[in-house]
Amino acid sequence: MNLQQLLADAGQRLEAAQLAYGHGTNNARDEAAWLLLWQLGLPLDSDLDALAERAITPEEQAAVLALMQRRIDTREPAAYLTGEAWLQGVPFYVDRRSIVPRSFIAELLADGSIDPWLDEASRDVLDLCTGNGSLAVLAAMAYPEVQVTGADISPDALAVARINVDRHGLQDRVKLVESDGLAACPGPWDLILCNPPYVNAQSMASLPPEYRAEPGLALDGNTAGSSDGMDFVRALLRDAPACLRPDGVLVLEIGNERTHFEAAFPQLEAVWLDTSAGDDQVLLLTLESLLTLLPSSQASAP
Repeated sequence: MNLQQLLADAGQRLEAAQLAYGHGTNNARDEAAWLLLWQLGLPLDSDLDALAERAITPEEQAAVLALMQRRIDTREPAAYLTGEAWLQGVPFYVDRRSIVPRSFIAELLADGSIDPWLDEASRDVLDLCTGNGSLAVLAAMAYPEVQVTGADISPDALAVARINVDRHGLQDRVKLVESDGLAACPGPWDLILCNPPYVNAQSMASLPPEYRAEPGLALDGNTAGSSDGMDFVRALLRDAPACLRPDGVLVLEIGNERTHFEAAFPQLEAVWLDTSAGDDQVLLLTLESLLTLLPSSQASAP
């Protein structure tokens, strides 16, 4: 058997199992390729065509198919099985203590889309709901002159984030803080990045097992009793003005919840940023726009 044949077999097995994707791949073949390359110890960016005729030993075949069966039996995201996820070509450790990183904010950091709202004086960046710390690490890589704080309510997630900060040698520039929202992060910040829990109640109830394997705290946006997924976001937009510098901005990911977001904040002027998934996933808010949400007695810049 060669690699091409094994990949075809593995992909067919995953396809037949009707799994859910979205944690790094969006189809059975790509997921099979990821798991196969990882199991064989090959680079994940390998040229599969160039490797098509690579001979596969019986032991390798058994190991690869066992990993595919584990993916089918457990319905866990592939990243949990391999202990690794990639964002913008950068590897990160991940396990079930934190959500699998997949934020589109990573694209915006890499392509400079946020840069026009920053300047040479920008020094302090907060990655709120940091999870495994991937956005905090990518922000530090994108902006070598800034100090980054990664904050999360979950001590378990922060333990995973510590692994990634240390892995990339950023201990001197990335600080990790346990915080419920902005409570322990008063700033002032030049830039707040946030990929918060925002899934609405109906969507939470219908999540496939792959998503239920992740910490619910990182997904469920209805913790204050609402059903639109905007509870965390409401608190964030209320508290953010006091934590931003006058020229500071908030970059917020809301996934497929734009309809609920706009219903919750109908008067808010937001800048929607282009990502590979479209222009309805991530938005940018200035301090001026955030102040419009506050009662007139509070609406003054910090």
